[in-house]
Amino acid sequence: MQAVQLSEKAYWVGVIDWNIRDFHGYSTKRGTTYNAYLILGEKPVLIDTVKKEFFGEMMERIKSVIDPQKIHTIISLHSEMDHSGALVQAVEAIQPEEVYVSLMGMKHITAQFHKDLKLKTVKTGDKISIDQDTLCFVEARMLHWPDSMLAYLEKEQLLFTNDVFGMHYATAQLFDDENDEHLWLREAEKYYANIVLPYSDIVTRFLGQIKQMGIQPRMIAPDHGFIWRKEPSRIIELYGRWATQKPTKKAVIVYDTMWGSTEKMATHIADAIREEGCEVKVLSMHACDRSEVATELLHAGALIVGAPVLNNQIFPSMADVLCYLKGLRRKNLIGAVFGSYGWNGAPIDGLNKQLEEMGVSVIAPALKTSFVPDEAAYQSCRDLGRLIGKTLTEKVQ
Repeated sequence: MQAVQLSEKAYWVGVIDWNIRDFHGYSTKRGTTYNAYLILGEKPVLIDTVKKEFFGEMMERIKSVIDPQKIHTIISLHSEMDHSGALVQAVEAIQPEEVYVSLMGMKHITAQFHKDLKLKTVKTGDKISIDQDTLCFVEARMLHWPDSMLAYLEKEQLLFTNDVFGMHYATAQLFDDENDEHLWLREAEKYYANIVLPYSDIVTRFLGQIKQMGIQPRMIAPDHGFIWRKEPSRIIELYGRWATQKPTKKAVIVYDTMWGSTEKMATHIADAIREEGCEVKVLSMHACDRSEVATELLHAGALIVGAPVLNNQIFPSMADVLCYLKGLRRKNLIGAVFGSYGWNGAPIDGLNKQLEEMGVSVIAPALKTSFVPDEAAYQSCRDLGRLIGKTLTEKVQ
C-alpha cells in the first residue's frame, strides 16, 4: 500500500473505509476515509492517525516513504476515535520524541486511553519548525469537539483541518478535481448538516479568524474525504454560505404512517405547497433515515411534521428524528404539524411544543384527523399547505 504525494514534503498515508454505513447515527452510504498525513524533513511529522483497526494499513503507507521509526513528531488534531484510535499503537511502534495535542485534546486522550503518552500541548499561534518551513497551530474549538485543532504548513500553504471541511466519502481519487461534483457536493452538504450545523455561529467566527491570521491555503487536507487542491476556496465559501442558515422557498415534510392516513395528509399538504410556487420534499421515515432529513433541511425554510399516535405517544420513528433534529439546532424555519389518531389526539398537539423548543416558528394549530381523513380533512390539509407556501414566500423575499 502506497502513500500519495501531496506536495514536495507532504504525503497522504491514510486509509479508505469502503464498508462503513453508520457513523454514530449518521448514515454513510458512500463510506468514508480516515486521512493521516506525513511531512518529511530532518524531523518527520505524522499528523493524525486512523481508526484502530486500520493501523497496519497506515503503517504500510508510511513505510512506502520512510522507516516509521524516523518519525520525530506525532500531532493529534482531534481526539475522536476515528482519528486517535491508532494513536497508542503508533506511539508504541514509532517511539516519537514529541506528541502534540491541544489542551482539551490532552484531557480527552488521557480519559480515553488511560496511558501516559507524554503529550505536549499547543494552542493557537504556537509553531514548530520543519526544516525550512513552519507548522502553525490554530485551535478550532467546537468544530466539532472542544479539542479540535488545525495545522498550517506555512511555506507550502497546506492546511490540515481534521474534521473541518471534510465529508464521509470513500474514494480512491484523493483530490477534488478527480471526483464528480454532483456526488461530493451532496456528501459535503450532508456532513455539514449532520455534524457542523449546530456550530454555525462558531464557523462564521472561525472563518474570519483564519482570514485575519493571513491563512490562504493552496491546499486543504481534511481527515475525511478527499484533499482540496484545485479550488480550496470552494469549500471555505460553502461553509460560509451554509453557516448563515438562510431560509429558502423549500418545505420539508417529514412523516410516518401506520395505516396510510397520515401519508395521505402529507400528499395533500405537499401539493398545495407546490401550487404556491415553493419546492417541497416529502420524506417518509419508513423510507429514509434521520441524516437525510437533516441534509434536506440545510436548504429549506419550513419543517412540516406528520405523525400518527401509538400507545398515547407520538410514533417512535418521529420521536427519534425530532430528537436528532433538535440537537442540530437548525435556525430560521417556520413549521406546522399534522397527523391521524384513533381516540387520543393530544400527542399530535404536543408536536407544536416540540417544534417551538427547537426554535421553529409554528404558524398554525396542529391539524388532526380521527382515523381516515375525509374530504373536509383533505381540504384542511390543502389550506394548511397554501398557508405554508404563502408564509414561506413572504419570509424569503
